Amino acid sequence: MTSIDDAPGLAPRIFRFSDVDEFRSSIRGLNVEFTPFVRRISAEQIILRLPGCDVNVTRAFPRVVDAQLVADCTAIGFTMDDSEVPIRFNGAQQDRSVIVVGDGGAAYNTVEETQRQIASLVFRPRMTDRGWPEARSSFKLFETSTEALNRLRRVVTEVVAAASEPIDAAEVLLKATAMRESLIGAVDAAMADIVPSRWTLWPNDERNFRMFREIRALLSDDPAQPIYSEEVARKLGLSVRTMHDVVRRYRGMSLHRFLRLRRLWLVRQRLLAGADSVKAVALAFGFWHLSDFSRSYRDQFGETPSETLERGRRR
Repeated sequence: MTSIDDAPGLAPRIFRFSDVDEFRSSIRGLNVEFTPFVRRISAEQIILRLPGCDVNVTRAFPRVVDAQLVADCTAIGFTMDDSEVPIRFNGAQQDRSVIVVGDGGAAYNTVEETQRQIASLVFRPRMTDRGWPEARSSFKLFETSTEALNRLRRVVTEVVAAASEPIDAAEVLLKATAMRESLIGAVDAAMADIVPSRWTLWPNDERNFRMFREIRALLSDDPAQPIYSEEVARKLGLSVRTMHDVVRRYRGMSLHRFLRLRRLWLVRQRLLAGADSVKAVALAFGFWHLSDFSRSYRDQFGETPSETLERGRRR
């Protein structure tokens, strides 16, 4: 990992990662939890801070993300590239000509199956005078025109590039303020080109997202405990079929497959923290068949659990 933390003037900070265990989000105002699909990564985060606006461009890696905005801000998100494998955002697997909007406290979920480049603009305080859609509990996604999205991408690229150029100290505030206005104008244009789309109704339905978050919260209380679908569904007041449909929609996989992946990641974090033994950690997270656990762990992370534990104890 490398970072530029004390860059002068407008220069953006750049963070690069080749190890998923070292990856972290540097985006202010966003609480992020992720579960990786891969062990080896090549990720990059570019963070540019302007007056009242943070510009974030991330080259991410295959993963599941659960995130929530802090209070008093508005976030605009969109992809900076096109792919045949779209990001699954709040249960909708489509990201061409799409922008997402969230206000302070809003949450979202993504499933990113391939490496993608994603941009976000986080405005502080919350934007209230532009006529942008409100999204207070969960992020909303909208389909805009290809031209408007490409313009937004272009402005972000140009702003980040220009911010890297040398500048006199006396001009920093003027230039930064002008950059922010250009970004706001590009967002305005994208919002003006929003078209009604039936496919956005389901992911923008707050009831659906609330059901998913209730399921996730219940399962997160103790991820090591056995999951009996009927018991979980009963506690939530849902049918087993509805619960499985909701999880598959938001996670892109079955409940049991995701929980196994999540538990393997939690085991890894515990081993890297210097646990007492591999066996104790495996059992603590519900893995009783130790040979099957070791094989799954090696397939997922490219090393044995004991190798991870040894590396964690050397830290």
